[in-house]
This record gives sequence, C-alpha cells and structure tokens, in this order.
Amino acid sequence: MGIYLSAPKTEKVSEDGENERLRYGLSSMQGWRTTMEDAHAAYPDLDRSTSFFGVYDGHGGKVVAKFCAKYLHQQVLKHEAYLAGDLGTSVQNSFLRMDEMMRGQRGWRELAILGDKMDKFSGMIEGLIWSPKGSEVNDHIDDWPSEEGPHSDYHGPNSGSTACVAIIQNNRVVVANAGDSRCVMCKKGQAYNLSEDHKPDLELEKERILKAGGFIQFGRVNGSLNLARAIGDVEFKQNRSLPADRQIVTANPDIKTVELCDDDEFLVLACDGIWDCMTSQQLVDYVREQLKTESKLSAVCERVFDRCLAPSAGGEGCDNMTMILVQFKKPVDLNASVGEKIQKEQPLSSDQRSETETDRSSVETESK
Repeated sequence: MGIYLSAPKTEKVSEDGENERLRYGLSSMQGWRTTMEDAHAAYPDLDRSTSFFGVYDGHGGKVVAKFCAKYLHQQVLKHEAYLAGDLGTSVQNSFLRMDEMMRGQRGWRELAILGDKMDKFSGMIEGLIWSPKGSEVNDHIDDWPSEEGPHSDYHGPNSGSTACVAIIQNNRVVVANAGDSRCVMCKKGQAYNLSEDHKPDLELEKERILKAGGFIQFGRVNGSLNLARAIGDVEFKQNRSLPADRQIVTANPDIKTVELCDDDEFLVLACDGIWDCMTSQQLVDYVREQLKTESKLSAVCERVFDRCLAPSAGGEGCDNMTMILVQFKKPVDLNASVGEKIQKEQPLSSDQRSETETDRSSVETESK
C-alpha cells in the first residue's frame, strides 16, 4: 500500500473551549495520507493560572505523537522547576523525559497500548503480567516506575514525532519546539514566529549532527529523516559518550518566552501539513479575514484545511493536518493596563479624576 489514498479523508475532528483568559478552537484531518499520525493536546486549565496547547506530528507511525499528547503536559506539571515558576526548565526537561519514559518494559507496554490492535492486546496482557503491584511502587520516589519483563532492554521507538507546545501563564507565553511544527503569534496583523523549523541544513543543527557522527544527504539526516530534532527516533540517539542534547537527533527543544500585550490577537500552533502550503503571514492574514465573519475558532481551522488540501495526491497539501487557534480575551491584564495608563496620563480634569477613581475601585474589587 502506498503512502496516499485514492481519495482524501476530509472528515475533521474538531473541538472548541474557553476560560476567562482565552478561547480556542482546534481541528485535525487525515487528508490524502493512508494513516493519521498527528496528535494534539489542549488544556485551557492545566492549573488555575496556566493553559497548555501542543501539536505532535508523528513519522514512521502514530505512537510517539500519541504518547506525547498523553504524557508531556503531565510531566510539565510534575517537574520541580514548574512549582518554582521556571516554566522553561520544566518544559525542556519534559521533552527529554519523553525519550526516557519510552524505554524498557514500561515504555514498550505503553507504546503498544497506543499502537495498532495487535500490539495493544499484547501491551494490555503484559501489563497484567509484568506491571508492578501497588505495594511495590512508591509514587513519591518515581512517577514512572520501571518494570521487569520480556522487553526490559527495549531502547525506545525508531518512529518519532515533532513537538510544539505553548504554555500560557498569566501574561507570559512559553513556547517549546522540537521539529518542524510551528507556533506563530499574530500581533496587530503581523505574523511573528515563536519557533524555528529544525531542518538538518540549519547551521546549528548541521554542526551537532556531524559532531555526533551523522551526515546529511539530500537534506535528510543520514539520508532518511528530514528533521534535526524530534522525540523518539532512537536509532539517531545511540552515541553513549554524548548527552541527550548532543545526539545526531535530539528531543531538546528551543524555548522562547514572550510577554503578552494588548497588540497580541491570537496564537496558532500547526504541523507542517499547514506550513508546507502557507507562510506564517499568509496564515495570519487568512485567519484574520475569517474571524470577521466566523466566531467558531475550530471552523476557521477547518477552512484552513480545505484551502490547503491538494486536488490530487502527491506534493504539498497531501499531509495530515492539525491546527490549534488560541484567541486572547481583552484586556490581557487589567491591573497592569490600568496601572500603566495612570502613570502615563497628564494632569486630569475633575471629571477625568472621577473616572480614574472609578477605574481604580473596579480593579481593587476584582483583585479581592
């Protein structure tokens, strides 16, 4: 069976949600591909002040993308750096932690359960036989206890996945990316990339690949993988003399942190099935145009897919497509915006002073 269907699967799986800070819509579509290997995660209330969104574009299979969608955000929450307010360190360690968790008997079993029906059955059976009993596990010491079993020496999957996540906490956005999925901010109609596509021909990526003993052929790592960073892909991570961030292919993400302001309109996370067809600015322009008449954000994502879908199999517009659209509610931070306004204003008239006192009273009431 080839990599393309005789006709595209255009059915879309979509979702919308919101809280007091933002609203989001997302959608995914298999398209011309014979399998759907994308996954995503959307948690507008990861905790009381934090939202988490992620897209995961699998290659060589769907299991690593599904594994990341299930576990990566959990690891962010559990890391001690998160509790200390260091989002960058917590998400960086969570990316690397995915590779660690997919090893051994426990990793094999979890991937099997997320895989095809035969592997899923085997994984559940081995889970009944080999998983540690409750009394044998101390959750306070290890949240991912090792298991003994026939796959104890499993090094991890040869398939892999990109990961591009945005964590929104108060007025801060932290974006972590490994691979060629992308996060873009729309600021007053202008597109700003908050991630970089990790292709092998980038100078920094090329340097690491060559130093680790790899090579680049036809724009691909060792002639096969067209990504320089990914979760999974254990065959490119076998140099035991090097740390995880210096392997031929690494899961170590780039981290970018930005402060939100009133100019920020929305955020887009999408897999390369979209970016192969549209530039960041083209997508921002298209989304802004759609938002004039469409309030349902997932419907905007669906329209993007229809626009990108190729009329026939082969080339751009034939990949799986996943997109998350996050729209910020205004004002981003009422306390900050009012405080800045008061500092910048010139001496006020009596009527203006009265209005300002009312604003201050409103802010104090909401903060109590």
